[in-house]
Amino acid sequence: MLAGLAPARRRLLLVLLALVVAAAVAATGLLLAGRGEDAAPAAPVSQEEPGPVLLVPGYGGGTGSLTSLGDRLTAEGRDATVVTLPGDGTGDLAAAADALGEAVDAALARTGAGSVDVVGYSAGGVVARLWAADGGAGVARRVVTLGSPHHGTTLADLALTLAPGQCPDACRQLATDSELLAALNAGDETPDGPTWVSIWTAQDETVTPPESARLDGALGLAVQSVCSGAQVGHGDLPRDPLVQAMVLAELAPGDPVPLGPADCARLGG
Repeated sequence: MLAGLAPARRRLLLVLLALVVAAAVAATGLLLAGRGEDAAPAAPVSQEEPGPVLLVPGYGGGTGSLTSLGDRLTAEGRDATVVTLPGDGTGDLAAAADALGEAVDAALARTGAGSVDVVGYSAGGVVARLWAADGGAGVARRVVTLGSPHHGTTLADLALTLAPGQCPDACRQLATDSELLAALNAGDETPDGPTWVSIWTAQDETVTPPESARLDGALGLAVQSVCSGAQVGHGDLPRDPLVQAMVLAELAPGDPVPLGPADCARLGG
């Protein structure tokens, strides 16, 4: 086709074809970058510069259990906010993760910080993981979960069996065979970005078995591995002075710190 054209028209057509090819290459590059396939990896969040702390309530959304922990964080100079979950706190955990995202955005805008720390109590730890998996990991420095049923709780299984009508969305999502937990645990349980800590008690009567709180990729700390004689139930976790001291230690600047029996007296156990 080109051979039959006058030289000037042939040169013009070749220039136009080159421009079309260049535009197509540029568009392909933008598409790949948008999918993250060609984009440079995000810079890691500094572990030395803690920002505000967001505390996420457990099933039922009650904020009272986290108030004393928030007060202790505030007394230590941290900016701490207890997140209010939508409805009565028993609805879809994904909606709760959206509420956490809004609270994070507000805290970053208010403080001008570059990252946040998140403490999720009980089901709040699962909410924190959902938020992190949906993009929140990019602005999180540290995520600490307290007695969280990362692999479900047989208590929810029992509720589904005996009284399914009394087991709302969040209850169903915390069953050991729930689709939500299966999807959340299908890949890496701890998304890159923040560093992760899971604190739990061997005496948990709500998250059963208590080992459900273990999280691959996280620093795992049973309260009794620090102070063997500690008597801490599920509902005590946010209020217990020893657990609060453990949380403060894990939210300090720098990487998470392994704790053991040698730290018991120092932490007030």
